[in-house]
Amino acid sequence: MAPAKKGSEKKKGRSAINEVVTREYTINIHKRIHGVGFKKRAPRALKEIRKFAMKEMGTPDVRIDTRLKQSSLG
Repeated sequence: MAPAKKGSEKKKGRSAINEVVTREYTINIHKRIHGVGFKKRAPRALKEIRKFAMKEMGTPDVRIDTRLKQSSLG
């Protein structure tokens, strides 16, 4: 029997680029929106969440769940 080549086998699977990654974090919103006017607090909170996620995940494509968005606006 001939020895099997180790480098010739290719993985058949999804690309790492297209793989969806989900992580859970706890963010202190209070320190990020301290001193912001009442009407601007919810939009600023969403911007800060998006900015935090961009920094942590290392990608500009950040999507916030609608339930999180509704709870922050309500």
